[in-house]
Parts: sequence; structure tokens; C-alpha cells
Amino acid sequence: MTSSFLQYWRRVFIFTALVAMFSVTPLLFAQQGASLSGTVLDSAGAALPNAAVSIKSESTAFLRKTTSDALGHFSAINLPAGKYSVEAEAPGFAATRKTGIQLGASQSQELSLSLSIGNANDQVTVEANASGSMAAALSPVGALLEARSARSEISSDFIQQFTSPVADYGEISQIVPGVYSINSNGVGLGQSANYFRGFPDGDYDITWDGIPFEDTNTPTHHSWAFFPGVWIGGVDFDRSPGSASTIGPSPFGGTINLLSKQIPDQQAVRGTISYGSFNTMLLDAQYDSGNLGAAHKASFVLDVHRLTSDGFQAFNYQQRIGGDIKVQYKLSDRTLLSGYSGVIQLTANTPNNSGPTRAQAQLQYNFLLQNTDPTSTYYYAYNTYRVPTDFEYIGLKSALGHGWALDIKPYTYNYDNSQYYTNDPPKTADGKIDATCATPVKGKSPCAVDKYNSYRKYGETSSVTQTSKWGVFRTGLWYEWSLTNRHQIPSNPLTHVDDLLPNFNEHYTFNDFQPFAEYELHAMPRLTLTGGLKYSYYGMRFKQYADNGGKIGNLGGKPYIINTADYHNYLPSADANYRIKNNWSVYGQFSKGNIIPPTNVFDVTGGSVGALPKPTGVSTYQTGSVLKLKRFTLDGDAYYIKYQNTYSSFTPITGEDTIYFLGPDSVTKGFEVETNVYIAHGLSFYVNGTADKASYVGTGVPNNLFVANAPANTEGFGITYQEKNLDLGFFEKRIGPQWNDNGSFHNQFNVAPFNIVNLFLNYNVRNNTIFDGSKIAFSMNNLLDTRNIVGVGFANSAAPLKVNGIASTYFASTALSQGDILTQTPGRSFTLTVTFGGVWR
Repeated sequence: MTSSFLQYWRRVFIFTALVAMFSVTPLLFAQQGASLSGTVLDSAGAALPNAAVSIKSESTAFLRKTTSDALGHFSAINLPAGKYSVEAEAPGFAATRKTGIQLGASQSQELSLSLSIGNANDQVTVEANASGSMAAALSPVGALLEARSARSEISSDFIQQFTSPVADYGEISQIVPGVYSINSNGVGLGQSANYFRGFPDGDYDITWDGIPFEDTNTPTHHSWAFFPGVWIGGVDFDRSPGSASTIGPSPFGGTINLLSKQIPDQQAVRGTISYGSFNTMLLDAQYDSGNLGAAHKASFVLDVHRLTSDGFQAFNYQQRIGGDIKVQYKLSDRTLLSGYSGVIQLTANTPNNSGPTRAQAQLQYNFLLQNTDPTSTYYYAYNTYRVPTDFEYIGLKSALGHGWALDIKPYTYNYDNSQYYTNDPPKTADGKIDATCATPVKGKSPCAVDKYNSYRKYGETSSVTQTSKWGVFRTGLWYEWSLTNRHQIPSNPLTHVDDLLPNFNEHYTFNDFQPFAEYELHAMPRLTLTGGLKYSYYGMRFKQYADNGGKIGNLGGKPYIINTADYHNYLPSADANYRIKNNWSVYGQFSKGNIIPPTNVFDVTGGSVGALPKPTGVSTYQTGSVLKLKRFTLDGDAYYIKYQNTYSSFTPITGEDTIYFLGPDSVTKGFEVETNVYIAHGLSFYVNGTADKASYVGTGVPNNLFVANAPANTEGFGITYQEKNLDLGFFEKRIGPQWNDNGSFHNQFNVAPFNIVNLFLNYNVRNNTIFDGSKIAFSMNNLLDTRNIVGVGFANSAAPLKVNGIASTYFASTALSQGDILTQTPGRSFTLTVTFGGVWR
């Protein structure tokens, strides 16, 4: 497939999306008569039909009941003046309630009610529902009473009030039990990754509004290049492979569902200026259209921003320019059309090694292998990182009648990483870089590397549901096609002239699909049982060109080699939720997940692989409980996870096929618990904690050999004050001891416990005027300026140790070196933010 052909279809797709999204002409607002009306939505903003709505006076026995229509609308007229509470509920969803709604004798008000559901990837809400729990409403993170697995819901309020305005999804997710993330260049100023239960980035899915996104090389993620924190409206963090309807390429450790911002009912405009440490500045503007036209059929939210920073690490400059738009239009009483587009232009001076050596860190904590000497290997201008991305989808939801509903979402996204970085070039007699360094010297790295990684994806997610008095049936399909181009070529940093032969050059396509079916049986009024099956298939066509020996070699004079691979799995799931009381539930879950082998399976001499390795599998068993009292919440879970580890390879005889074998299995077991206590007058105290043991099992594996990056324990503490115009928050996250590995050899470096303390102070304008939503905010990250080594890239090779007189395959000893590359926590930083504007009334 030619580049021009792809560019043509890309333009066609984007043009079609834009026509669909902008074909609505804004109309004048229309005022309805005295009444109480509104819309019932799921928390992704889609209409929820046939929801039961109760409107109750808070001072009399007056009660009015109604039902939402196909587009989630409800209305009640001729209501007596007074104060009301409104509650909405629907099968398979948790009830939600709004209180203190004051109605005058001839007044008309409109509101929206969002319901959460226990299985959907694109649902999130902080649940202060029929239980009337103030503690739940004010909790930084919460669990769901209808939970079927260990899930944490992070609300938009928490993101806006208690995270840095430049934060990425990793920093936002730190509040979740057991989760930690490090960005050595400072909050939101580089590619970060989350770790939880011993699962690193790549062992779990990340989705945006229910659409999985990941690198095609391995299932790792480039979240900072797609979805910055200013676009994130909530996070649904599922720490399990999920149910059969959970889609994505690596439902292994769990799924982090990132959600776009909901479209508000009222028109508003806001401009934000943030400035802080490391000369970091964020300029952001957001416009909310509100409900447009007399019929309230259309609405959208638009955001544009520009972020610049010198970064905490020396000369690691960052710039990000982006904009996104989300649109909704009601085609009819039964059909809702939505659309989204986000575009990012990211540039940085990040080198290939993103940390200092041990020797350099002793001289300068924020050293980053960069300086201002053009004759030096570490000249910052020799390291460039340019990444444009775009992400688009169109969503269609329709109520088909008799409880049937359709939800389909075609999408496309693109990642285009052009990176250039230096290694250690040879020098001339006067100490300058040798101008002929583009030609690699045997035994030495090339002077610089011209690196490229680009992929374009097209796909769709679709589901059909049928809701009846017996329960909810779900079936659907995730399909995705992708094209990837990757190369690394030795280059001269002085002239940017590339060598003739690359380290590698490869093109490949993927065809992936996952059909699924599951049934959520409402076996009893308080008992829900869900079971399902998913079929997971991945087909790959891989084209590798001859190279300089960096991967596959010269191929005996052939220009390239083509390999194909097909992977498939059946993934069942089963779970149960029992509601002991309206505010207390228990659940249990069994689920299976998998990850396909990375594309480097074929990175062997001649590209010859005799037997393809199979996908790596995981089985998860967990049980938990959620309790929500008025002033106290408590939820916890216990889990047992058995999973296979990554493949290793060897070639028996030179020229023969490469053989792949699995590493030892692992077992992870532990528990997680969290609570929020509402004290009084907006003051709350939040605590979470985990205890985890992730260790290898199997024949020949030494006892007490632990999985890397799996802390033995974590603790989180938070004190929040949320009253009237003030929002104050003090949070601490402590990460217990853990191990780093050296390649396939385990337990090579013990990472000492470390903690991070953050502080947030906000004054918000909440006065029902045009300035409603304006605020002044101050945040401090790493308040105590703790500086820790949290990861090591070893310069020395590991020396295998003997177990019962035989050299171990898994355990070794590595001497620490001044050349080790370190991952470190960034130093203290602050940000001052001023937001102007608000709701247009």
C-alpha cells in the first residue's frame, strides 16, 4: 500500500468526520415553561433511555415518577414550589441522585444525571448515589457498589482540583491503590508509565473513550503524545483482565480507561495560564457550547493549548501544541451521533538514554547526558524528538426498540515519531567529533542514530445490547488494521548524512479482531451473575529489509524477507456481584487475558523462526467488597494472579531456526484497601494501602525470586478540604521496596522505599455569575524534595550464579558500575494557575 494511497484515505476519513461534526448550525436558545426537565446519561455523555426518574420534595410527601425517552430526556411540569431531590436508575446501572434543587412557583430548571455501569470500558463516575454518602462524594478516588472487579474511579473534580495542570495520566492515576508512576523530567514532561501488581506498561490496555491505543511494535503506550491531562475528564482504572466485553490487544494486567471531558449543559468559555518550575508555561483555552438550538440537539466542547518547559533534567526542552474537539448531535429521538478529534505536535530534546550515569548523578542530580558543547557526544541539539499525532472517531448510538441498542464507533489514529540521538562517536586528535563517524566501527556504536517509528490505524468498536427483566445481553466486535514503518540508521550528527545500511528497516501490517458475547443475569433482586467468552485473533505480515547485522543481517544478498504470523486465544470470564444492602456489596471474579509476542520475534539472523511462540496468558482470581456509609467508605480486594512471562530465544546451530521458550511462570497475590472518612464542614481523610508478593514459580527457580517493579507494599494518604470556594489537598504516596532485573536475570538491584508528597490550594469562584468557574490555584509536587534512585540500567553484564552446582538460568550477580544509567525522581516543583471566565447565563 503506497504512502499517497494512505494519505488519500486519511484525508477522506478526517473530512467525513469533520462534515458529520460540523454540519450543525447553532440556533437560538429557547426557554421552556415552568418545569423540571433533564437528561439521563451514562458517564461518557451518551443518552440512557428507559431510565426510571423519581422527583421527590425534600419537605413534603410529594413524589412524581417518570421515565426517560429514547434520547434520555425526561420532564415534569406543574410542580409545587419547593426544594427537590431527583434520582435516576436503570437496569445494570448504579442509581444516582441530586439534592437541594430549588424551584420557584414559575421557574424552569434543566439538569443532567449520569449513571455508572459495572462493565463498560467508557464509564466512570464518583458514586454518591442512593446511599447518600458524603464520604463517597468527597473521596479522591472511589469504588463502585456494582463493581465486578477491582476498579477505581477518578473523577473530573479530582483531576481539576488535586493534580497539576501539566500532569499526564500517570500522575493522575497515582492516587489509585498500588499504582505508581515516575517521570524523571518532571510532572507531565516526558513519557511515563504506570506499574501496579507487578505489571509494567505494555502488560495492560489503555483506552480513550473505549478505544484501545498502543504501539504496534509492542503493546506499550505513548499516552503523553496523544492525550495530555488537560483533555482528560476522568479515569476508570480496572485492575483485572476484565470481562469478555473488555477489548484491546493486551487485557493482561488490566485496563486504564481514559475519558474525554463531558460536554456541559451550559455555554462557557475559560482561559488558563499556568507557570511554574523549570520555566514551565501552559496556555489553555476551552469553549463549551452548551445545548444549542430550541430542541437542544447539538453541543460541543473545544480546547486548545500550548505547553513549553525547560524540564527538570538538563537541556531536556519540551514543547507541545494541541487541540481537541468533542461534538454531539441528536439525529432523532432514538439516535445520537458523536465525534471527537485530537491533534498534538510534540517536540523535545530527549536523548535515547533518559537518565544520567551513576557517576554523572553524583556531580549533578539532573544531568541528562547533554550539554552545550557542539563537539561533545552530549550536545543537546544532537538529540531531537518530534512526534505529531492525531486521533479521531465517530460514535453512533441508537435505541432499536424492545430493549435492543446499538453502539458503534469507527476510528483512526496516527503516531509519527522522528527521533535523532547520539551515541559515543570517535574523536579526532584535537578532541572533536570525527567527521567520518557515519560509518560504524566494528565493536563500537555509530556516532548517531536516525530513528523512525510511524503507524496509522483504522478500526471500529461495536456492541449490541438487549436489556430485559432478566438481565443484559451484550455482544460485539473490536476490529483494527494497522500499517507500521520503522527504521534505525547510523548517522553523522554533524551532517545528518545517514549510512547506506540500516541497523534495521521494517514494514508490517496487522489485522486484529475480537468478537465477544456475555450475559449479565439478574438472578435475584440483589444478585448479578455475568459470564462470557471472547475470541482474540492477531494476524501479522512482516517485511524486513537486509541490514548491517543489527537485526537480521544481509539475507544472503536478498533485499528483504517476508514473514507472517497468526495468534489466537479464547478468553473466558465469570463474575458475580451481591448487594448485601443498598450501600454494601461483595463481588468475585475469574478472568483470563493475554499478550501476543512482540515483533522482535523475527529480529534474528536471517529472520528465520521455526516455531512461533504462542501468546502469553494470565489467569486472575479476585474478590472484594464495597461499603458506603454517610461519613465513611471502605472498599478492599484480595487477588491471586498466575501469569506466564516473556519469551527467551536461542539458535542451536548457526544458520538454523531460532527457538523460543517461556521464562518461569509468576504468581502475584495480595490485597488492596482504601477508605475515606468525612469529618465535618468539607474536611475528609483518605487512606489506601496494598501488600503484594509477586514471585517466580517453577522447576529450577530459586526460592524468593521476585518479579521486577513489584513493590512489596504501597501506602497513600490524603487530607482534603472542599467547602464553599476553597479546595485544599495534601497527598502522600509511599512506594515500598522492590527489585530491578538485568535482562533475563532477576533481583539485581534492590530499590529502597521512597515517597512523594504533593500539595494543592485552590480558590474557586462559585457564585452563579459569568465568572463561575474562574479560579486561582497553587500546586507543589514533591513538596519534601526527595531525590531517589528508582531504577537502574546496568552497564555490566550479569554473571550467572550456581544453584546446586549448576549455573542458574534466572539468577545472577551484577556489580554496580559508575556507568549504570539511573532513573530518578524529579526534584520539587511548583505551579501557579489562573483561570478566567466561566458560564454564560
